[in-house]
Amino acid sequence: MKKTRHNLTKSRIVAEIPEACSDELAAVEFFEKQRWGNTPCCIKCGSVAVYQMKDAETGERSKRYLWRCRDCKEQYTVRIGTVYEESRLPMKHWAYGFWRACTSKKGISALEIQRHCQISYKSALFLMNRIRFAMAPDLPTAEPLTGIVEVDETYVGGKPRWMGWNTPDGRTTKADRKTPVFAAVERGGQIRRHVIADVTGKTLKAAIRQVVDPRSFIMTDENAAYKGIGEEFGGGHMTVKHRVKEYARGPVNTNTVESSFALVKRGIIGTYHNVSREYLHRYLWQFDFVWNTRKMNDGERTVEAIRSAEGKRLMYSEATAPHA
Repeated sequence: MKKTRHNLTKSRIVAEIPEACSDELAAVEFFEKQRWGNTPCCIKCGSVAVYQMKDAETGERSKRYLWRCRDCKEQYTVRIGTVYEESRLPMKHWAYGFWRACTSKKGISALEIQRHCQISYKSALFLMNRIRFAMAPDLPTAEPLTGIVEVDETYVGGKPRWMGWNTPDGRTTKADRKTPVFAAVERGGQIRRHVIADVTGKTLKAAIRQVVDPRSFIMTDENAAYKGIGEEFGGGHMTVKHRVKEYARGPVNTNTVESSFALVKRGIIGTYHNVSREYLHRYLWQFDFVWNTRKMNDGERTVEAIRSAEGKRLMYSEATAPHA
C-alpha cells in the first residue's frame, strides 16, 4: 500500500522562535510583532504616533526597550498589560516557556524550564503559572458547546494511601484521596474541563448547563447522576453501558471525552508526577488550550497563547491562593 505524505507548510514562527529564545532583543521584537503587528500603538491612548526610545550615546534601543507616545507622553514596554508585566525574567525565557507549553501535548515541567533556561525553580514556577493563566478560557464570553456533546467525569490524583480515620471503618473515601474533574467535549470542536466539588447529580448537571447549549445532544456513560438531563436539552440524552463492556453503539459513545482524560493523566503521571488539588485547575487550562488549538500548527498555537496573555494580570497573592 502506497503511503501518503502530508504536505505541511512550515510556519514562519517556527523559524523565528529559536532566535527569540536565545537573544533578548530578538525576543522583545518577537513579542512586539505578535502584539502590535506592523503598527505599534500606545497602550494607554491607542495612538500610533509612537517611537522607540534610544540610548543617546550608542543609538541603540534603551536597555528597558521602552516606547513613548507623542500624544500622551506615556512610556511603556511590550510587557505592560500582560501576564509578564513587572517580571524581571528576560523576555527570551518567556518566549521559550510559551513555545514549550504550546508544543508539548503532555505538558512541560517547571524543573525542565529551570534546567534549560538556567533560572531558579521559583522563577520557573512563576513563569509557568502565568503562561497557564494566559491560556485560561474566558468562560463568560466563550460560546457554549453545541451539536453532539460528550460528558464524563474522572478522579485525578495519586495512588490510594492512608489519610487518617476519616470513615467509621478507618478508610478514606475516594473523594478524600483524589480530585474530581468534569469534562464536556463538542465532537470535532472545543472542550471544557474544570475541577468540581463532588460527582453528585446536582453538581454534574449544573456543570453541563454552564457550558452546553440547550439545543445540544448529550452523551454519557450509565452513571445515574446524569439521569433526567435529557429533558433539559433539545437533542436528548443517550448512554453507553460500560458495565456490560459496551463502549460504542453506532454514533453513541464517550470515547472522545475519555481520550481527553487519558492525555491529562499521562501528563500528570509522566511530566508533573503530582499536582495538588489547589492548583489542578491551572494545569487543566493548559491541557484544554492545547486541545482546543489542536488544528493549528505549533507556531500558530504559540502566537495564539502570546496574544491571549494581553489584558491579563496574575498578582502574586492570586497565583498562590487556593482555587475555590
